Amino acid sequence: MIKDKNIYINRELSWLQFNARVLQEAADEQVPLIERLRFLGIFSNNLDEFFKVRYATVKRIYEAGKGGKSELGGIKAGDLLEEITQIVIKQQSTSLEILETIGNKLEDQDIYIIKENEINEDHHSFIKNYFYEEVSPALVVIVLNEDVAIPELKDSAAYLTIKMSNSKGKDQFALIEISKAMDRFVVLPMKDDKNYIIMVDDLIRYCLDDIFNIFNYDSISAHMIKITRDGELDFDSDLSKSFISKISESVKDRQSGDPVRFVYDKNIDRDTLDFLLDIMEIDKKDSIIPGGRYHNRRDYMDFPSLGRNDLLYNKIKPLPVKGLSLEESIFKTIAKKDYLIYAPYHTFSYVVKFLREAALDPKVKTIKITIYRLAQISHVASSLINAAKNGKKVTVSIELRARFDEEANINYAEQMQAAGVNMLFGVTGLKVHSKMCVIEREENNKLVRYGFVSTGNFNESTAKFYTDFTLLTANSKLLKDINKVFNFFEVNYKINRYKHIITSPHYTTSKLFALIDTEIENVKKGKPAYIKLKLNSISSYKMIDKLYEASSAGVKIQMIVRGLCCLVPGVKGMSENIEVISIIDKFLEHTRLYMFCNNDSPKIYISSADWMTRNIENRVEVSCPIYDKDIKEELQDLFEICWSDNVKARVINESQDNRYRVNNKKKIRSQFETYDYYLRKLEK
Repeated sequence: MIKDKNIYINRELSWLQFNARVLQEAADEQVPLIERLRFLGIFSNNLDEFFKVRYATVKRIYEAGKGGKSELGGIKAGDLLEEITQIVIKQQSTSLEILETIGNKLEDQDIYIIKENEINEDHHSFIKNYFYEEVSPALVVIVLNEDVAIPELKDSAAYLTIKMSNSKGKDQFALIEISKAMDRFVVLPMKDDKNYIIMVDDLIRYCLDDIFNIFNYDSISAHMIKITRDGELDFDSDLSKSFISKISESVKDRQSGDPVRFVYDKNIDRDTLDFLLDIMEIDKKDSIIPGGRYHNRRDYMDFPSLGRNDLLYNKIKPLPVKGLSLEESIFKTIAKKDYLIYAPYHTFSYVVKFLREAALDPKVKTIKITIYRLAQISHVASSLINAAKNGKKVTVSIELRARFDEEANINYAEQMQAAGVNMLFGVTGLKVHSKMCVIEREENNKLVRYGFVSTGNFNESTAKFYTDFTLLTANSKLLKDINKVFNFFEVNYKINRYKHIITSPHYTTSKLFALIDTEIENVKKGKPAYIKLKLNSISSYKMIDKLYEASSAGVKIQMIVRGLCCLVPGVKGMSENIEVISIIDKFLEHTRLYMFCNNDSPKIYISSADWMTRNIENRVEVSCPIYDKDIKEELQDLFEICWSDNVKARVINESQDNRYRVNNKKKIRSQFETYDYYLRKLEK
């Protein structure tokens, strides 16, 4: 196999190319207009998290005086920071062009996003009243002078930098914090059947004199800035504090983490910019990004729909699973057969119904479940609280360090703990990322297990737009293994043996290597061999090297990777038998699916784990084999539908150019085709 510096794609650069694919959706004229705005919001939100986590990590490597080449795919940390900044500047420029184009097209639809200098008399009174009643009471205004130190700007909050000038030549500066509690988009009264929207930023600009009328100035201007801080949590070593207390304090401390990105309105006066950079001590290795008039474009994810369903994707009605009824006992149904739920094509209500039934059933004795991210209003959590109040022994392993959801998880953890739920807060040194549940029910004087395993979170909100598999099963062999994982949570010095499931951090590498080795051996013997993978990301060099080995032996490998991909496909002598595509569309592709030919007797797994070092070595993950013949065939069908996509699939290649897969075959948009596939199954 080829061994040189180009055998991996740097993960940070690959991730930026993933976000470029999100930006492509915003640019796609076939995507409904308001959905395009929302993709701009997703692009911006992704970028915020990237700087908080990945850019911050590279910056720490640089500041530690390390080159980082081995960890960063052959690029020095300092060079990588500069390259990231240049790519992001270009992407931000592209996003602004897209935003302007969308704005023009919205006007063609009689929707006007107006600035403060475009307000007419008909809207003047409404805006002034709105300002005094809704905006002014929530404003935080800081006047900057020598007597007052600049406060630490909040992570990812938007600020208006105010410059007041007078004829005496002395400028006065101030900052206005735009609260996240404010609606970013203010819908104005319709006029002549036209919709008008003003950003709250511009509404504030319109009312600057109302805020600063005690000052003597001839001119006043406002330009937006935003700072992004290192999102890593630092934990207190005080043994007397509870884990919940430590996480809570760390989340608060995150707001004062080191700055890693400074975004500013490119039209800001140079002297104002220099003043800000100086007083905030922004240095050259912080990413300094010139941007547009508005920051926090993630707010576009919540752009008002205005009742214009014609400018949105058609909402799909989640389908029932054939043979599985919400009106009958889930326990009785899955006692006979395994069932697969594929959200959002199927309703997530089956999972909630299962837990609610368990909470009420007098025969249910114990419920054990892992939780990573809950919905803001969680029926899953309320079902577990209900079960505890009904005398069930409920054990919840909740991951308090689920990045950026720590606060929500802490709140629910405290509620469940107060209700008598036995709370487990992970394993020292590991995040619990597995998605599983085991329920024990007394039948004929013995305990019978039921449960489910999923590729995604038990979250009613994300289940509406994340694609995820959940296997409902009463398979005693699988559930015996899964129950051992819960035993590991409580007694984690003991490493269990598992006959069926694959678990991280102890067995994922060795088990996956064995499965890949079987394909290598079979192809050498002239037997059928292939590997088909659907992942969110792949960055583990040892897993990539193993796939290169399989490719070099002649194993055909098809990969659908939504996010970052450090593997370089299609390189002769290394990866010529590997093809990779990425699908970005209406729903967020989140399923993890592993398929191995096994001499035409396929071994198929659904999993919580991507092929990243963190998933394989630093997290508790579960990959669950599929034994039901019908479900195996269903998963094979679903993979082929995705692999056939020639509308939303992009080819991942060495040049990282995100080109769409184009061929002369019938147009297949896999997410739409998947829904039709399940409709056809119901008709049979």
